[in-house]
Amino acid sequence: MSLKQVVAIALLVLLHTHVAAQDSLLYLSKDGIISIVKKYHPVIKQADLKVRRMGAEVLGARGAFDPQVTAEGERKTFGGQEYYSYLNPELKIPTWYGIDIKAGAEEVYGTRVNSENTFGKSSYAGVNIAVMNGLLFDERRAALRTAQAYRGMSEVERRLTQNNILLEAIERYWNWVQAYNKYQLFDRVIAINKERLQFVRIEYEQGNRAAIDTTEATTQLQAFQLLANDAWTDFQNAGYELSAYLWLENNKPAEWSDKIVPENAELNNKLSPDNMPALQQLITQAYSQHPKLNVFEYKLNVLEIEKRLKQQEFLPKLDVKANMLNKGYNMPNDFTTNFLENNYKAGFEFKMPLFYRKAIGSYRAAKFKIMETQLEQDYTALQIENKIKVYYTEVLNLYRQINLYEDAYLNFARMYNAEMVRYEVGESTLFLINSRENKLLEAQQKLIELKAKWHIKYSTLLWSAGII
Repeated sequence: MSLKQVVAIALLVLLHTHVAAQDSLLYLSKDGIISIVKKYHPVIKQADLKVRRMGAEVLGARGAFDPQVTAEGERKTFGGQEYYSYLNPELKIPTWYGIDIKAGAEEVYGTRVNSENTFGKSSYAGVNIAVMNGLLFDERRAALRTAQAYRGMSEVERRLTQNNILLEAIERYWNWVQAYNKYQLFDRVIAINKERLQFVRIEYEQGNRAAIDTTEATTQLQAFQLLANDAWTDFQNAGYELSAYLWLENNKPAEWSDKIVPENAELNNKLSPDNMPALQQLITQAYSQHPKLNVFEYKLNVLEIEKRLKQQEFLPKLDVKANMLNKGYNMPNDFTTNFLENNYKAGFEFKMPLFYRKAIGSYRAAKFKIMETQLEQDYTALQIENKIKVYYTEVLNLYRQINLYEDAYLNFARMYNAEMVRYEVGESTLFLINSRENKLLEAQQKLIELKAKWHIKYSTLLWSAGII
């Protein structure tokens, strides 16, 4: 793959990069990874779509309160005789409370019209009121409130999904950084051992060193070359694993390149315990903002809506209907006389179960669901708190280990340098040099592993508190 293609890919995925003039490498930082994942990762995009879908569900639930225009018409003729002609357009306006307002007109003609119908043209306006069951709460309002709760839940679930994906990406990033630093370490060690082999050969040719020293120097170099080859493979594989989280704007995975390398300075950036968030602060923040716990709040909200709806079943159902009637389509001159005394249609419908077993069972089931969810919420909160404590302890312990190993590394370096001085003046052997170098190399590798592990654990700590 050409350098031009690599640069194009980097620009497309908005890598936080800069190009080093001497080697034309593309540097990728942790912040760059986070920015790319938040913007383009397909799982997070799916979560975004779910939020939008829940918004559409809310819009659909609001449709239960939309005014409706209906029209009903029928006509029958037979044997040249018009039996009846019926037309009834109507406007119905539902309201938030259990009151429906309606107005309409009727036109009835024919020789065999039903006696209940008003012959000719007439109009009406009236209301339908749920006096008991349905006045304060009903299925329409429950459906809308439930849809709104699910929309809020989808937004919280999106945060939870984003937290999980970001943690995965950050773990892959630091594994990649660790592999790269180990490869760079072996690369530097190989360069040093090549110089040493050249020095030993010159010394051998001049009669100052034994022939076996060249063999030992060569063996040490070859061992490091094998380790460097493995480190390069680990670095490449870690990069491929990381690339699974790098996507382009058009929902295509970004093509990975070995010219993309990490920001090395980031590995040494670790917070001291004094600058880290306090443990109690993280726990308090998790209890109020953790997406997992926020999801339970919305679940309980939905269950409370269900319980409130079930409570309505304890009330008798009493619907009162009242219409004011008018002959023709014009407003009458005497409103009081025509409408309130003579021209009206009224009625009611009453229903009440004798044992209320359905209402009692449904209400109890709704209460038990709430209790189950509250117990699960409390258990989840405790798990989150314990995770925060565990990861906080691990982060502090890793910080202490890093400080100890940094001191150990300095001591190994002093012993190695002292042994090199002794070797140059002929007071030491190549075997001791190699032994000191191996110990120093092991300390350097361990230090790289601890630093990468610290960054992963610190990110995991923030994830456990829901604030990655």
